[in-house]
Amino acid sequence: MPDLPQKPATGVSRRTVARATAAAGLAALFGAAATAPARAATRLGPRTRDVSVPSAALGRSAPVRLILPSDFATRPDKKYPVLYLLHGAHDDYTSWTRETDIEAFTAGRDLIVAMPDAGPTGIPSVWRGGPDYETFQVKEVPALLARDYRASGVRAVAGVSTGGYGAMAHAARHPGAFTAAASYSGILDTTAPGVPAIMDAIVARENLPAASLWGNPILNLLTWRDFNPRARATRLRGTALYVSQGSGVGGGGDPLPGILESALWPSAQGFARTLALMGIQATTHFYGGGGHDWAHWKPEFTASWPILARALGVPE
Repeated sequence: MPDLPQKPATGVSRRTVARATAAAGLAALFGAAATAPARAATRLGPRTRDVSVPSAALGRSAPVRLILPSDFATRPDKKYPVLYLLHGAHDDYTSWTRETDIEAFTAGRDLIVAMPDAGPTGIPSVWRGGPDYETFQVKEVPALLARDYRASGVRAVAGVSTGGYGAMAHAARHPGAFTAAASYSGILDTTAPGVPAIMDAIVARENLPAASLWGNPILNLLTWRDFNPRARATRLRGTALYVSQGSGVGGGGDPLPGILESALWPSAQGFARTLALMGIQATTHFYGGGGHDWAHWKPEFTASWPILARALGVPE
């Protein structure tokens, strides 16, 4: 099976960390209805398009990057499964094509790759009195793809960092919507000790009030639990799952990616334990060291690919 070519490890995570050093406290560390007709797609390459999607859930248009199958133009009656790839915090929908070779990796495979926007925080959720990135990604973008790009109802979702949160949260909050979900260094227990402060720091980095996400983590605990993948883990039964996380301990060079990774280690471990106690099957890869960066996420995607491919019904 081909691997994702290794590009330099100076990805979004390191830019995020660099920006985070200017913030105070934790911010220094952490860094429904069918859609309206989409605007004309911007062609970026033979298979890659950027589409602006008018979204009622967001109250504005938002972008999604698509990678179409190699035979899309020559097989007008064929429908394709969709792999959704979600970006992390302080990045955007271009990250997967910028940081990986996902276009070459999927060449010749009969699937659509969709990379929807999740806003500057990369938290694809229903914000308190604000944008609804969950509906945008789970309802509106799939409706567009089914209508305009011959997408079938078979979907899998994977993401890095806050996108890893989104992958598991979407699958848990919408059982049956995705055949598989994969998280690479995701935030999988939002109410674990220290994690609400991390979420608040991510929101604060974008100059947004902390309570604008789900409210106060104590006063609005039920809301926080409602959006917590671990609290909704029982609804993941029957979904093919892949969870990877590094300990972040050790390693030389810039220490901040390791600090970020180690801060999320207990959350991922707790999520995996909950799945095991419920008898929910999942493939997990917990490894020593590692950082919160693309240098580690790229091989984790490759490791998870057989699970995603089987769930999508495409060759590995």
